Amino acid sequence: MDNQMESKQINFMGHRKLAMFFSIILILASFGGLWIKGLNFGIDFTGGTLVELAYDQAADVNGLRNTLVKGGYESATVQNFGSAEEVLIRIAPMEGLNSAQISNQVMTLIKTDHSEPFELRRVEFVGPQVGDELTEDGALALIYALIGVLIYVALRFEFRFSVGAVSALIHDVVITLGVFAWTQAQFDLTVLAALLAVIGYSLNDTIVVFDRVRENFRMVRDGSPAEAVTNLAVNQMLARTLMTSFTTLLVLIALFVLGGEVIHYFALALIIGVVVGTYSSTFVASSIALSLGVSKEDLMQPVKEGADPVEQEAELNRIFLEQEAARENKAKQKK
Repeated sequence: MDNQMESKQINFMGHRKLAMFFSIILILASFGGLWIKGLNFGIDFTGGTLVELAYDQAADVNGLRNTLVKGGYESATVQNFGSAEEVLIRIAPMEGLNSAQISNQVMTLIKTDHSEPFELRRVEFVGPQVGDELTEDGALALIYALIGVLIYVALRFEFRFSVGAVSALIHDVVITLGVFAWTQAQFDLTVLAALLAVIGYSLNDTIVVFDRVRENFRMVRDGSPAEAVTNLAVNQMLARTLMTSFTTLLVLIALFVLGGEVIHYFALALIIGVVVGTYSSTFVASSIALSLGVSKEDLMQPVKEGADPVEQEAELNRIFLEQEAARENKAKQKK
């Protein structure tokens, strides 16, 4: 590898111990938030009351929400349901009040503050048993996803890489949950879906970096695994990783600001996950694989039975030289 390319490299792996210390601090803080404050579960998990209203004209959703907040229902969610004239109100359980009492109070508040006529379509109570089942199924979905990733990466690359990939995914999920715990942002099924999306996004970045690490292990002849192989791979993928994350964040920020309450926390979870996932793909996954002792021999293609080792070495050298020539031509074309 020419000196010009090496001089442009950022020494990510040289700072991996500092990055790992920073990640440990974030994870401990996240567990602290989950232990001290816990997650602010939405009605999907806690159970509660659903009230559906139908208006003759487009409903003032923001006005209804402000009315309920002033009436003491701070956790209530108000959203259009099916059309602009239909409104669905979700209210978490309140101590000492049953579903009928809550719906009556809501009707009184709305009639007092708003003159628009409406029709009460339905009042339903979602029991806590449903919430318990959703909580258990959601946790199992995350666990199954991580087990699947562990198996896939172990078969596709090497077992120590799979440990690094799964550790990075757990790192991303725990920190995202920690932010939700400390901020007490509402955690509902849309946020759970966002966590699964974060796993997929972070894994995609990690697999791309690992693929380049494996290629470099086979082709780069000199240097240590950390400096000449892994660090080079992270630098080669850096522009692609940053541009992907940047364009994704532009969309997510727009959804967070303009998407309304329905997907507000969904977008928030994805924003946190994309930022943390970009960081973990760059530092955490490869650093853990290196710490576990992955080496060039672990990723070399197996020697074919009856093949001449000298011929195989010559073939690897030929492939390496072709790739170097292609990269040099690409660099010249950019200039």
